[in-house]
Amino acid sequence: MISAPGLSDVAEYAYAATVEPPARLVFTAGACPLDSEGRTVAPGDHAAQARQVVRNLESALAAAGARLTDVVKTTVYVASSRREDLVTVWEVVRDAFGDHDPPSTLLGVAMLGYAEQLVEVEAVAAVRHDG
Repeated sequence: MISAPGLSDVAEYAYAATVEPPARLVFTAGACPLDSEGRTVAPGDHAAQARQVVRNLESALAAAGARLTDVVKTTVYVASSRREDLVTVWEVVRDAFGDHDPPSTLLGVAMLGYAEQLVEVEAVAAVRHDG
């Protein structure tokens, strides 16, 4: 991932990423905090929903032959106008990626698609064609 000289280092994310050929791009729909029965987990709990979202994102990526370490961009949506809620979700998502630091956009939104849904994450991954 790319840091950008001249831009603040206060932001806890990479500013840009590149994908070198050959690679296969994987675009995910927004991962939602749903359990296997389609129920929204942990109503009212941003952190718990973020953890479920990451698990669901990992499952979607795996189905496409990718992993979190292949992700080159995320967009994180949080249904809240409170910065503290956005930070809570961001910390869960960031920690799930460990040392892998894809650029990301974090947004507070008025509402998400499912009843009691507070978090959604979409991702773009690049899977290398080695060999």
